[in-house]
Amino acid sequence: METQLAPRARTGLSRYSDTWVFLDGEMVRYHDAYLPPMTHALHYGTGCFEGIRAYWNAEQDQLFLLQAEAHYKRLRRSASILRLDIPYSDTELVNWTAEILRRNNARTDTYIRPLVFISAEEIGVRLHDLQRSVLIYTAPLGEYIATDAGIRCMTSSWRRIPDFAIPARAKISGSYINSAFAKTEALENGYDEAIMLASDGHVSEGSAENLFMVRDDVFVTPSVTEDILEGITRNLLIGLARNELGLQVVERSIDRTELYTCDELLLCGTGAQVSPVVELDHRKIGDGHVGRHTRRLQDLYFSAVRGDEPRYRHWLTPVYG
Repeated sequence: METQLAPRARTGLSRYSDTWVFLDGEMVRYHDAYLPPMTHALHYGTGCFEGIRAYWNAEQDQLFLLQAEAHYKRLRRSASILRLDIPYSDTELVNWTAEILRRNNARTDTYIRPLVFISAEEIGVRLHDLQRSVLIYTAPLGEYIATDAGIRCMTSSWRRIPDFAIPARAKISGSYINSAFAKTEALENGYDEAIMLASDGHVSEGSAENLFMVRDDVFVTPSVTEDILEGITRNLLIGLARNELGLQVVERSIDRTELYTCDELLLCGTGAQVSPVVELDHRKIGDGHVGRHTRRLQDLYFSAVRGDEPRYRHWLTPVYG
């Protein structure tokens, strides 16, 4: 029996159809950015990506790209692990990103997704000697997970992929099935997010976020050798905690039960921003409310990324004017 497709599936229409995207050196409409069914990355996950945020400041009538160049540098590192080249400079990529946002008249908080992927129409797994493509698109985005009242987490039964299998420090498209397993497990068990352990049992990160705990006024975060993504937001928060809060930040291995007894716990990332955790595995974190250091860190971060803190304007790239 013939399968009946919904009208949107038949026509290819979506709410993004008329937006502009960048594909292999050209600005094209979203609906014209055709990827063949045999695209290698679709079948084998042979690509890498970035997530960049742009924050709208209505009072300044300005959209600010956050750490755009740093994200493109990390994309280049991810691509090199996959033996993919990016034939554009970081400056060109930032400029094209700003141009896409202007063409799309983006005047709200917006997410930017650059991808480098094997676009060859070929069956068979390998990384070398295959055609690749570069794609950048944008979409409005508010909160990825809650940043105000705090979230409830569970320790996932799924372990974080180790560097000797699939390197977590690279944002490899196919590797995010690991995150999807953990996130779905958490959501279907009534939680907001998952916390994943490394293969040796130490705390690694959330399903798609880095992690900090606070104990006795010290921020502690897993080191970059704990199979984490080397987070850009993570680095910004380390600087804010040290320079603005005047607190020590330690990078070391963390045992699971340390999280149960810490004073504060938070997840962070471009999508997650600064998300307090108030419960883990049916145990309250601290007093079960957003901690004072986390709240202050949130306030500092959001003030900086929206362009309201002049000392951190070097983090930002203005899109208009």
